[in-house]
Amino acid sequence: MTWFEQVRAAEEAGDWDAAIALVSVHAECYSVDHTAHDHHLWHMDLLARAGRLAELQDLARVDVHARRRLNRELRDRGLEDKLHERAAGGDRDALYTLVRLLCGTGRTERAREAVTEIAPEDQHAQGILTGSEPSSGR
Repeated sequence: MTWFEQVRAAEEAGDWDAAIALVSVHAECYSVDHTAHDHHLWHMDLLARAGRLAELQDLARVDVHARRRLNRELRDRGLEDKLHERAAGGDRDALYTLVRLLCGTGRTERAREAVTEIAPEDQHAQGILTGSEPSSGR
């Protein structure tokens, strides 16, 4: 069985430790080898699915992919306070994720308050609020 098949089997079994260990060896952020970079993204996804948010948070200090995956996981878990904390600490992706979460759940006024508090001049956040967000591929 190849390492790839071993990872898939570990994922199916919910053996996150094994899956993460196997993928991390083949993962490289911003590698010229697109496969190694894809494995890096897979590694970040496995960490999130395993609930290893502390690890993702540590990696997020220097890794944009970890930061984005962490923010998405916080959104999916409805952890608005954690997103707000990260946004207030300067993570713009966390701010945008928070605003989308709030607007998407009918709490546009709360989203407006968050933007006013954290980054009132941020045009992208303002665009999300008004529904005129430019297409960003997110």
